Amino acid sequence: MDSYHLTLNTASSQASVWRALNVLIVTAVDAERDAVLRGLSSSCGASPRDGDIIATDERHERQASVKDEIDSSTAVRFEVIAAGVGPAYAAAGTAKALARGNYDLVISTGIGGGFPGVAAIGSLVVADAIVAADLGAETAEGQLTLDELGFGTSRGLVSAEWSARIAAALQAAGLEAALAPILSVSLATGRAETAQLRGRLVPGAAAEGMEGYGVAVAAESFGVACAELRAISNAVGPRDREAWRIGDALRSLEHAFGAIASAWRRLDKAAAESGGPGV
Repeated sequence: MDSYHLTLNTASSQASVWRALNVLIVTAVDAERDAVLRGLSSSCGASPRDGDIIATDERHERQASVKDEIDSSTAVRFEVIAAGVGPAYAAAGTAKALARGNYDLVISTGIGGGFPGVAAIGSLVVADAIVAADLGAETAEGQLTLDELGFGTSRGLVSAEWSARIAAALQAAGLEAALAPILSVSLATGRAETAQLRGRLVPGAAAEGMEGYGVAVAAESFGVACAELRAISNAVGPRDREAWRIGDALRSLEHAFGAIASAWRRLDKAAAESGGPGV
C-alpha cells in the first residue's frame, strides 16, 4: 500500500487564524487515489516541487527536505492512500495509517453507484450517514440490521460539521453535490430487487460504495472525525457495465478535491476564531 503525502501551505497575511490540519484520505484503488492527488495539486497550480504542495511516495525521502520550508502552523497536510477494495481492506489500511500519524480528519472517497432520481452520474455525494447495508441477518421480509439484532451498530460515526463544510465547499465551486446517506456494501447491488430493498432500509440513500463503513469504524476507534465523499459512476440497480462512466466519475473526484483544497486555502476567520475547522 503506497502512501502519498501533500502539504498545502495556507500562509497569508491572516495566517494567524489558521492552525495546522492533518487529513487522511482513503481510496480503494490507485485510479481513485491518483484522481484525488491531481485535484489537490491543481488547487494552486503548483507542481510537486513548487513548495506549496508537495506530493511524494513514502518510499522516497524528498518530503523531509522540502517540508521543512513550510510553516507547519499554517499548513494543511494530506496523506492519500489506496487501501484496497471492500470494508475489511479499508478498515485495516485506515487503522495502519492512523496508528503511525496524528490526524484531525479521515475522508473515505472514491467512485460509487448513485440511486436513480437522487444522484446522477457524474455528481457528488457527501455522507450525512454511513450505513453498512448488507451487514445483519436476512429474513423473509427483508433483513435485520446489527442494531435490530443487538450486536452493535450498522452505522459509522460521521462528523456532521465536516460533512456540511465539505458539501458547502463543493457547491460553492459550482459542483453538483448532495448531502445524504451513503450505503457501504460488500456485495455491490446488481438487481432491481436489491436496490429497492436497500433503498427501503435507508430512506433517502443517495449512493453506494464499499469502503465507507470500514473507514468510519477505524476512525472512530482512534477518536478521529470521519467523512465520506463519492463521485457517481453508475446507477444503483441492474448491472450494466456499458452504462458505467468511470472516467467521468474520476474527473468529478478530481474536481471535488480541487475544490476542497481551494476552500482550505480561503481563510474562514469566524470558524477559526471559534476553534472550529477552517474550511
